[in-house]
Amino acid sequence: MTPTSISQAISIIGIGDDGLAAVPASARELILEADILVGNQRTLDLVQEARGQRLVMGGDLGEVVRQINASGAEQIAILVIGDPLFYGLARYLCDALGRERCEIVPHVSSMQLAFARVKESWDEAYLTNLANHSLEAVVERIRVAEKVGLFTTAEHGPAAVAQALLDRQLDYFTVYVCENLGARNECVTRGTVVEIAGQQFESLNVMVLVRDTTVPDRARDLQRHQLFGNPDEAFVQSTPKHGLLTPVEVRSLALAQMALHTRGVIWDVGAGCGTVSIEAAQLAPGGQVFAIEQDPEDAGLIQENAERFGVSNVRPILGRAPEAWSDLPDPDAVFLEGSGREVVRIAELAFERLTGGGRLVANLISIGALDELRQALGTRATEVQVWMLNIARGTDQLERLKFDALHPTFLIAATK
Repeated sequence: MTPTSISQAISIIGIGDDGLAAVPASARELILEADILVGNQRTLDLVQEARGQRLVMGGDLGEVVRQINASGAEQIAILVIGDPLFYGLARYLCDALGRERCEIVPHVSSMQLAFARVKESWDEAYLTNLANHSLEAVVERIRVAEKVGLFTTAEHGPAAVAQALLDRQLDYFTVYVCENLGARNECVTRGTVVEIAGQQFESLNVMVLVRDTTVPDRARDLQRHQLFGNPDEAFVQSTPKHGLLTPVEVRSLALAQMALHTRGVIWDVGAGCGTVSIEAAQLAPGGQVFAIEQDPEDAGLIQENAERFGVSNVRPILGRAPEAWSDLPDPDAVFLEGSGREVVRIAELAFERLTGGGRLVANLISIGALDELRQALGTRATEVQVWMLNIARGTDQLERLKFDALHPTFLIAATK
């Protein structure tokens, strides 16, 4: 680093479309007193009052860094729209120029403004930028999201995003398109996915999507599927929350521990939409899978998912355990999940029906139920195994890798 660059004070300042009018006095002073102002042409045009030399920032950020280092200026203000750290340039510039030289002065981001305008919280929303991710990948993430905040691009504007959703039958969102946020010509348009697909919007916009949680998920198109370990969104589900079906990671381990035979009899007790049943049926193509479920809607989804995956050896059984299995053949493998004493009682009764050498696997969310069931099976089984699963899925958020943790869960398996 040169002696000149050591003495430089570099301020990375967020501003809005109203220029200096809405920035704090301290940020205004930094802008007005800067020897050099750096930004794209639109941003620099918002601070006509500033007297500093203008350095227009184009696509070659490395060249901008070189010019700043060679300038000899003592005070430099780099101007960006919104929060410099929220899909902004601050991270790159701090790394390239040296963090000890940089000061970051944030402004309200357009994403924050968009959620404020539509009066929705954004703390658990899926936030992304189509400039950094493909439309196809983003649509797949939107499929199971509750709320979405989306920076669009000239190539993929709101209408194109809405049409991509419609092409995949993802029409269960209320959509807001927030244009020119913070400017005098600000506009917020609310509509259905169909309505947004038929309109045109300004290039400066943020989309916010809010899901109708009463509508079942539309499953991902199955161009190709696996014997097991299929993604959660490949199944038709009764709700968008993956925690209410057996997540793929837990499901895969559970199926591995069930010791399935190609012609075995399998019970899936409390089958939900049938994720375990479907994949067990694929692993045991000559066997019989009985998907026991007391909710009529979910029982219908089991049949729908069986048809989607092309399996004919899954039979939905509508009813409540243990009464629902009274006329079923004894199982070679049983899967069940739940919490509390009821799941322990059901597991004990199911274990009694297992054939010799059969395997029971239970997914439990309560450590109390786990301990109780472990003790109960320990007096009946030749082998009992227990796992605690803490799983986090990697995802891109704010241009960085983050991990979304699934709810901790326990698996217990016992052999008769």
